[in-house]
Amino acid sequence: MRWSTGDRGNIDDERGNSGGGFGIRGGVPLGLGGVLVLLVLSWATGTDFLSLLSGGGGSPSSAVTGTSGNVRTNPQEERMVDFVDAVAGDVQDTWQQVLGSRYERTKVTLFRDVFQSGCGEAESATGPFYCPADHKVYLDLGFFKELSDRFGAPGDFAQAYVIAHEFGHHIQNLLGTSDRVRGDRTGANSASVALELQADCYAGVWGHAASQSGRFQAGHVELDPGDANEALRAAAAIGDDRLQRMATGRVQPERFTHGTSVQRQSWFQRGMTTGDPAQCNTFGNTD
Repeated sequence: MRWSTGDRGNIDDERGNSGGGFGIRGGVPLGLGGVLVLLVLSWATGTDFLSLLSGGGGSPSSAVTGTSGNVRTNPQEERMVDFVDAVAGDVQDTWQQVLGSRYERTKVTLFRDVFQSGCGEAESATGPFYCPADHKVYLDLGFFKELSDRFGAPGDFAQAYVIAHEFGHHIQNLLGTSDRVRGDRTGANSASVALELQADCYAGVWGHAASQSGRFQAGHVELDPGDANEALRAAAAIGDDRLQRMATGRVQPERFTHGTSVQRQSWFQRGMTTGDPAQCNTFGNTD
């Protein structure tokens, strides 16, 4: 995957204005690694696995304090910031071409540990997410290490897939799809699965555009052969069935919120193959 450094115009960098300790839930101290394992599970399944440690949804017992605003970082992390900016910019350029004036540009807010979003307190434990209230994507960069190291989904396009998925929710918000789903009180789980699978398909639509040869230039991303396999591995790694089995040893389909590994792969691949958002109607059929 080839990408170029931009001006970070697609990023709100709040890493220096967020932070705090992870606290203790149920008397069990949580370090960075443990929290990030649970954040992946929480993001992909919609279940707050952190609360399971205490048998409920209690708050951390230790106080959360913000940093001074100075970012403690390193060259590798700064390169990752530039990567997120490049992917976010390219995803948005693609959807601006597709939707025209209906598209509204937004940003990815980078934070560490804890940050106040338009949808309430954003924590690393919730994983990457899109907030419809302020139209922003929220991301703690530590998520990508766990995606690679613990869940077997390495590679820059696997990371790009996660970002593009969250922008898929932005598209749903702009088109009113999210509002219609929230207004549907019946079949809540199946509606949630359909919404998430559509975001996977929309991520594939962007992947289709990025796979076109000859488009690489400043501010754009271009895929190399084999990159799509990274995204497919990521989709399989974070299917509801796989993550439930990892967390509890059993699968509970009635609690699915994002879809199975096979479903997530299938819908991403549909978008990637066709490049057509019209092919992403998951509400009629999630298979």
